[in-house]
This record gives sequence, C-alpha cells and structure tokens, in this order.
Amino acid sequence: MCAKWCPWGQEVDPAAQDETVSGLSLETLKSQNADTSNTIISLLATNETFKTLSDNQTKMILQRDAEDAEKLQAGIQLGIDRGALETIDPAPYKEINVLGKTPDEVAETIISDVGDAAESGAVIVLVGLSGTGKGTTVSKLSEKLSNTVTWSNGNIFRSITLLAATWCEQNGMTEFDGDAAMTADNIKDFFGMLSFQDFPERGFDIKIEGLGLSHYVKDVQNTVLKGPLVSKNIPTVAKQIQGEAVGFAAAAIEKMRAGGMNVLLEGREQTVNYVPSPFRYSLTLSDPNVIGMRRLAQMIAGAALVKVEENKDSTAASIAAAVNAALDDLDN
Repeated sequence: MCAKWCPWGQEVDPAAQDETVSGLSLETLKSQNADTSNTIISLLATNETFKTLSDNQTKMILQRDAEDAEKLQAGIQLGIDRGALETIDPAPYKEINVLGKTPDEVAETIISDVGDAAESGAVIVLVGLSGTGKGTTVSKLSEKLSNTVTWSNGNIFRSITLLAATWCEQNGMTEFDGDAAMTADNIKDFFGMLSFQDFPERGFDIKIEGLGLSHYVKDVQNTVLKGPLVSKNIPTVAKQIQGEAVGFAAAAIEKMRAGGMNVLLEGREQTVNYVPSPFRYSLTLSDPNVIGMRRLAQMIAGAALVKVEENKDSTAASIAAAVNAALDDLDN
C-alpha cells in the first residue's frame, strides 16, 4: 500500500500498482510536455494538497497577468503620448476554449480558419492568460505550416538597449543613466538606427547602424545582445519603448507577410492589438483553475524527473515516489 498517498488518488493492492501508475511512464515524464502535465493532473485530481497548491498557483498567475497588463498598457500609453502610436479600436479575437483539446487539435482549428491565406502568407496572432498553451500552440503551428517564422520583440528591446548604453558611454557616463538616455528625442533617434529588411543573401533581419555600431541582429543576438551591458539595462529601457517597439514590429511583420511568410505572434493584447491581421485568436479555459493545475503539474514533472534520474530507478513505484516527493517539496 502507499505509505502516504497514491498518485492515482486511492490506496491499491501492491500487485496492481505497476499497472495503475503505468500512465506516468518514464517516457512520458521525460517528455516534459502537455502529455506529461495532463497525466499528472489526471493522477492527482483528487489529492487535496495538489488542489490547494494549484488553486494558489491560479491566483498568483491571474494576479501577475493583471499586473503585467497594467505595466504594458502604461508603456503603450507613453508611446501614444509621444506620437509613436495612435489609439485604436482593437480587432476582435476568435475565442478557442482549449479545455479538453490537445495542442494538435488547437493548432488544427486555427489552420482550418486561416485556410488558403497560409499559402501566400498570413499573420497569426495568439493571446490568452498564462497557462492556456500559447507557446505550445505556436510550436505546433510552426511544425504544421510551411514558410513560418515566430516573431518576438526581444531583439528590438535588446538592440535599443545596446544603443542607449553606447550613448551613455560616449557621453562620458560611467554607469547607465536611463533618465538621460531615454529622452523622447533619443528614443526617436535610436529607432532611426534600426532597419528591418530582406537583405540579399541574409534574409529578413534587423540591422543596427549608428553611434559607430554596425550589426546584423542574427549575428550578435547570442553574443553582444546578451552581454551584461545589455542584459542588466533591458528592464529600464523596455518600459520606456513599448509603443515604439510595437510600431517597429508591426511594420517588420507586414514586410515578412508580404514576402509570403506565415508570421506567428503570441503575447499580451496590449501590444499585439497594434499588429494588423484578420487571424486573431484568444485561447481560453472554461475552467480557469486548470491554469494553476497545469503550472503546478509542470513544476512537479520537472522535479520528479530529477529525482528519478538521481535515483537511477525508473520503476513505476520509483516514479510514484518521485511525484509524491516533488509535491511534498512544493507544499513545504
């Protein structure tokens, strides 16, 4: 019998244990994907500790999403006030309730709706609360659609941060000074030093050209743009340039779409609302508590896998014990 609890929710005869827990095999645990999370949720659905912790996760995620949305909107408003963006009435989103659907099914729903537009290039926008599967859906769309690229604003923020930090150095500052560097005039100048084109023999890329710098982002995205000069100053810069970054991204995405590419964009409505597209989808969960269950299951899966590998024992009993221990650790 289980000493503390059985991962399938009730005590069972030891002779039946291997068969009962076989739903969480080592292969499934190693996958660390939606199948792993769904299996753990199924096994722990009646466990009171799991339910309490997952409820707490849901509350934290919803609170954090609300706070992030407020911060993003404040950043967007700065761009509007500077004239970088115009106030808009956002295009409507089609809601997809992902509860009970696999990532493949969600992706196929979107592909069916996009239809023939994907043959010549389409912009597919995904929004939704954390835990609704936006990132997984984007991955599935990338696998299923041809000529596809995933867009992220990260390199825009890093490029502007590099320019702002360089400006500080060239103006004799020993440390980064966000107030001095991120004036309205400087922000306009910094964005004028970025261009996005389909460069010959390179393809689409951002080019940084100014303040003595000359870089193609693809060449430096894992080196210069991830160095300490950039990384430690991104938060200061990003909150100031949300509006300009969205405007730059919208223009770049349209160039790629016009070039026949399918562009996948996932993020918060506050920013992606400004990227024109008829193909807009909001991933929802009719039971919001599943958001916390998914996040908690991911945490348990990661910790349990480490324990199984450390113990070098992949039997059903060992996996059950590892899941039990991972849940215990999170409850302490």
